[in-house]
Amino acid sequence: MLNRRSFLKKAGFAAVLASSGVRSQVLGADEKSKNRKPNVVFILIDDMGWRDVGFMGSKYYETPNIDRLASEGMVFTDAYANAPNCAPSRACLMSGQYSPRHGVYTVAPSARGKSIYRKIVPTPTKRVLDPAIPTLAEALKPAGYVSASMGKWHLGNDPQAGPVAQGFDLNVGGFQAGHPKSYFSPYRNPELEDGPRGEYLTDRLTDEALKFIETNKDRPFFLYLPHYAVHTPLQAKKQMIEKYKNKEPDGGQNNSTYAAMVESTDKGVGRIMDKLAELGIEDETIVVFFSDNGGHGGVTDNSPLRGSKGMLYEGGIREPLIVKWPGKVKAGSNCDVPVIGTDFYPTLLEACGAKKPAGHVLDGESIVKLLEGGKMLERKAVFWHFPAYLGGYKPSQGVWRTVPGGAVRVGDWKLIEFFDDGHVELYNLKEDIGETNDLARKMPEKAKELHGILKKWQAEVDAPIPTEKNPRFDKEKFDHKDNQLKARAKQR
Repeated sequence: MLNRRSFLKKAGFAAVLASSGVRSQVLGADEKSKNRKPNVVFILIDDMGWRDVGFMGSKYYETPNIDRLASEGMVFTDAYANAPNCAPSRACLMSGQYSPRHGVYTVAPSARGKSIYRKIVPTPTKRVLDPAIPTLAEALKPAGYVSASMGKWHLGNDPQAGPVAQGFDLNVGGFQAGHPKSYFSPYRNPELEDGPRGEYLTDRLTDEALKFIETNKDRPFFLYLPHYAVHTPLQAKKQMIEKYKNKEPDGGQNNSTYAAMVESTDKGVGRIMDKLAELGIEDETIVVFFSDNGGHGGVTDNSPLRGSKGMLYEGGIREPLIVKWPGKVKAGSNCDVPVIGTDFYPTLLEACGAKKPAGHVLDGESIVKLLEGGKMLERKAVFWHFPAYLGGYKPSQGVWRTVPGGAVRVGDWKLIEFFDDGHVELYNLKEDIGETNDLARKMPEKAKELHGILKKWQAEVDAPIPTEKNPRFDKEKFDHKDNQLKARAKQR
């Protein structure tokens, strides 16, 4: 059985840090840096799995620039998105709130698939982040920050609810769409002027980011760069695709087009880091690298984690996370304290000397103390609420990839509750990172303890628990279809 520490050792995490030549020591900062508020570059990748980068052990995907960033900052091995798919993760990130407070639970609709297969009626989801909720960009503005959102927004359209309506000074390419119509120009994106025919979207967003950085190098800025990559459709540069066709796969990581998309993203990260150094503002800039949910199970391999995008198992919610903050973070350090997307709002407020908007509830906890070398946070648990259905995209998953449910992690323990029938599953992630051994029956008292913590939180945030039976549910047809799909998977 592979636990967290043995996996990271086997994956070569220590070797990546050692090979960087960077000593684990706090970087110095000159007087100018000390007197200036830090810039923030927040790079959010779409659908990148926990192990889709070299520093987390992938031998197939090539990410030398992201690996270099990891060697210069702190890697969080137990970092989580607030949801297993796009829109709710982004809503939580921008609001600093758990999903029951803003109502964006999933990528709409929550009632996926055929009604006859749904046992209960799922909770309806909002498609737009309420403009009345102050976003991180709005909170940073009074502290003197100019801000830009460049890439996927997925929380509403301007002028009512897009990035500019939500406090950003500049929006490049962000609207309600959850994925691009094309990664090559013409983009057919109402918020992005087409470039030369054949221009690649990931490159274009990086170009726009570099312009913003250069324009605002003499004032504190917040650059939110939520790439559309590496979300489907799978489209990449032909020459790069050919390169990976001849490369040995790493287990289930073998998709050459996806690998090429990852590499293009990595090159963009390298260009941004080089620009910060060129402008002399590298030591004045916090850089965050994160993903919005787990890797797509039909495209990449999330093992040793169980599950994939759209699931509350680790493969759907655990993400690669790097934070580089010269003068605060030890280069080449790592942290295994569980952190989650809602933590970034209070963290960046503290780091940037900004105040929490009056009356605004924040569910996350600042992780500045961890960045400075601390070993724990005050909170005892992190939570998820996903009261929606998502269909399976592989026969082995059956009809549903996930049914409505919630989850809690307390220390090394994690419990998942499934609302359609009320059963729970309990895992010890320290000993069983792959969630292969459900301990709920063997350890009923521990399961009861975590379930009680989850229920208390659900009540505190007024989380809607779907319990209404679906009158159209047909158990016989559901069982037949589910068994048929799983039998087909076994025949392969």
